[in-house]
Amino acid sequence: MAKSGKKATPLMKQYNSIKAKYPDAMLLFRVGDFYETFGEDAVKAAKILGIVLTQRNNGSDRTELAGFPHHSLHTYLPKLVKAGERVAICDQLEDPKQTKTIVKRGVTELVTPGVALNDDILRSKSNNFLCAIHYGKKGLGIAFLDVSTGEFLTAQGNEEHIDKLLQNFHPSEVLVSKKHKKTFLDTYQKEYHSFFMEDWVYQEDYAHETLNKHFKTSSLKGFGVDHLEEGIIAAGAALHYLSETQHHQLDHINAITRIAQEAYVWMDRFTIRNLELYQSTQQQGVTLLDIIDKTISPMGGRLMKRWMALPLKSTAVIAERQEVVTHLTEEAMLLDKVVHQIKQLSDIERLISKVATGKINPREVIQLKNSLEAIVPLRQLSINSSNEALKQLGEKINECEALRQRIKEVLNEEAPVNINKGNAIAEGYSEELDELRSIAFSGKDYLDAMLERESEATGITSLKIASNNVFGYYIEVRNTHKDKVPEGWIRKQTLVNAERYITEELKEYEAKILGAEEKIGVLEQQLFTQLVVWMHEHIGAVQQNAAMVARLDCLAGLAVLAKENNYVRPQINESCDLNIKEGRHPVIEKQLPPGEPYIANDVSLNRDTQQLIMITGPNMSGKSAILRQTALIVLMAQMGSFVPASAAEIGIVDKIFTRVGASDNISMGESTFMVEMNETASILNNISERSLVLLDEIGRGTSTYDGISIAWAIAEYLHEHPSRAKTLFATHYHELNEMTETFERIKNYNVSVKELKDNVLFLRKLVPGGSEHSFGIHVARMAGMPNQVISRANKILAKLEKSHSSEELTSKLQDARDEMQLSFFNLDDPLLEEIKEEILHTDIDTLTPVEALMKLNEIKRMLVKKKSGVAEA
Repeated sequence: MAKSGKKATPLMKQYNSIKAKYPDAMLLFRVGDFYETFGEDAVKAAKILGIVLTQRNNGSDRTELAGFPHHSLHTYLPKLVKAGERVAICDQLEDPKQTKTIVKRGVTELVTPGVALNDDILRSKSNNFLCAIHYGKKGLGIAFLDVSTGEFLTAQGNEEHIDKLLQNFHPSEVLVSKKHKKTFLDTYQKEYHSFFMEDWVYQEDYAHETLNKHFKTSSLKGFGVDHLEEGIIAAGAALHYLSETQHHQLDHINAITRIAQEAYVWMDRFTIRNLELYQSTQQQGVTLLDIIDKTISPMGGRLMKRWMALPLKSTAVIAERQEVVTHLTEEAMLLDKVVHQIKQLSDIERLISKVATGKINPREVIQLKNSLEAIVPLRQLSINSSNEALKQLGEKINECEALRQRIKEVLNEEAPVNINKGNAIAEGYSEELDELRSIAFSGKDYLDAMLERESEATGITSLKIASNNVFGYYIEVRNTHKDKVPEGWIRKQTLVNAERYITEELKEYEAKILGAEEKIGVLEQQLFTQLVVWMHEHIGAVQQNAAMVARLDCLAGLAVLAKENNYVRPQINESCDLNIKEGRHPVIEKQLPPGEPYIANDVSLNRDTQQLIMITGPNMSGKSAILRQTALIVLMAQMGSFVPASAAEIGIVDKIFTRVGASDNISMGESTFMVEMNETASILNNISERSLVLLDEIGRGTSTYDGISIAWAIAEYLHEHPSRAKTLFATHYHELNEMTETFERIKNYNVSVKELKDNVLFLRKLVPGGSEHSFGIHVARMAGMPNQVISRANKILAKLEKSHSSEELTSKLQDARDEMQLSFFNLDDPLLEEIKEEILHTDIDTLTPVEALMKLNEIKRMLVKKKSGVAEA
């Protein structure tokens, strides 16, 4: 707030009273033709916008001041919002000319990162989600609301699930109750723009009341979310926030949808980051989305992101998408026509949202009409297709004939952006408007006739009739004819060579024209507003069309992707097998120099014979690429996309886990190794029989023996775990090759190299068998390390290999395994059977607490007895 001072001016008193209502927002205060900021707001605004910071006297104090012209709001507002500022726009609520006291002012809009409707702030192919999180007793609730499209989603779950959704939906703003501010900030630091709301907003009764009032329902059962107690509270908080930010016209938010956790592939935040789905770890790096998004429309682009974030687990739904992609790849002419029609479309989803919020302008309404006309051929192309899924999609498209017709009748095809510019309403729609226009714009003929009459009457041939903003209409007479001016003319202005007069007839005509122009402005505004209100009836139909176009755009985009990159249709089934023939990394292959082929590789995994592939080979050989491409091929396949391979058979995967590449979290006080262990622990604690696990260089963040021991133990755990999760385990510890002799489902592969006399060539081909040694010193030589260093390293390596042989280390690891193996891994142990029978024959329902403790003690005695027996033996 600006300093009030002892003698604050009336303007600053008004400013301070309004600022007090919006302490968390930057207040843009309209003063004349400028938006001004004061005090701390001015300091921030000057820094963010690069505008001049000045000072003004405010009574006895000096106050910082920074401002910009009001017509530049659309230039500066996006910069403030993108910087994470909440911006309260305070406008003049009355004409300054109509008041003798201070002008009334008030906040007309509160723009925050999560509730922006301004096209300059929004990104066309990305949703702008406002997120609300509720920390409940049973778990967390989360809601995502995009006011620019009307999408409203909710879910609930544990911290990991909420974290994954935050990663996938990447909200622009997150709402949390003040009570849980510390918890949220401890977890996410400054990763998200956040706002902390009063705790009373997060109440179950209030949430139900808010949502039912908005949807005009008595319960939320119809949306299938009524059982999501925590999710509903989060959704209520999000909707409440819209009213707090002056968003009251929300007819386009007409449903709330559950994010069905069980329907989609699970990927934790580490996997999403490691696979570089949306954001690259490299500056200016290319992501998977950059490669696979061939959509044309903004709606399609937003949906493609959603498909990639939520790969499917239903073979039927995946097959339906594949069928359409297959059909479009085979029917080249149909694909070209579909793509051509989609190119004609504007963002109808956001345009219809502007209708609902009353923010649409005449030109945008014309764009909406033209887009709806381009959808009609799209509908016909789909319905006439021989593909059943495409036909059904086409049948769901509404031609919106009444809406298109009404817009044609009401608006001019060349309607301006601003209704006040005039000529927005079509000729012939309103008789009254046509008459007023006739008066206002057919004046030239009338004035020509008047000029002719007055010239004849006065005998002045050089008479001229014109107008200006100061004097209005006038008759100009050159000084040489001054003596011929009739007495009834009234002099208005004297010039050097002429004088200007006005007549009663000209005064009457001027009043008539000015009145007509004013009435035209009012009437055009009124007719346009009526049209926009009438259009509300069609919001649902246009939203349905937007959804169908988005879907068709995604499917056509996947077809274009498959054709351009020689992708194949993968076979998806209910088995747990994974077979990829000549798989390629979709991103890396597009980054190769022209003419350089990508070295394709086969990968085969199953739960019975080849559950875990141990991949050895030096750094730079391509191990990480093989791991990543396997995950990306699975992910693309379960999106419904074709994949970069010559053939692929994929049993549905329910979870993808990756631990690829080093990463620090120094701000949280965690080293690379600590992060690696956290990520790996998360994987081991969440694997299932349909999981795909990709581990790269586990244990390299610590000493060699430490690292090998950890890597061995993790691989052993994965092999012995009942889930038998399919795993690719890349390592440069070639000692782990020995595991295949003890563990039947672990198979050795290596990324082959060709050793020359003084060099090594990386062939990037995955072949059976383990590599015999590492090539770190070769890599150091290739990097240009001084010869003295290379020579010394070779000597040290020779000594170490002599004193710590691989066989000795492996022998010790196997001995340790025999000694330390947990009894629950030894499934043939008769004691296990005995304990199992004891538990199965216990009636827990009738057991008293004391009896339960006695039973537990009995089982403990059995274990102690077994342990002492083993010790004696």
